[in-house]
Amino acid sequence: MGKASTSSTTKDALALFSSLRSAYSATPITLKIIDLYVAFAVSTALIQVVYMAIVGSFPFNSFLSGVLSCTGTAVLAVCLRIQVNKENKEFKDLPPERAFADFVLCNLVLHLVIMNFLG
Repeated sequence: MGKASTSSTTKDALALFSSLRSAYSATPITLKIIDLYVAFAVSTALIQVVYMAIVGSFPFNSFLSGVLSCTGTAVLAVCLRIQVNKENKEFKDLPPERAFADFVLCNLVLHLVIMNFLG
């Protein structure tokens, strides 16, 4: 009984990954670039957390600034992805250039706050 349920679970997982891969292949290249940027920002934040766990958190403000910078940038990039996506009906009247300008302005404000937090 355990072996049969494991086999069906594996088949279901493979079918899910296959359908996700085929659906993601239809995603426009601009959205894939934004996804890569989000993945980079999140992985950078995770690397900083692992480094802090191994080495220590002596300049704690620096650690918090780095992690919040990466996390905030990732959140803003996700918002940009939502606004630029053509299939999203809520932002159909918003031009992509305006969404990118908002992204840049919000990043500027975020990083000014982060630099101020550093001291």
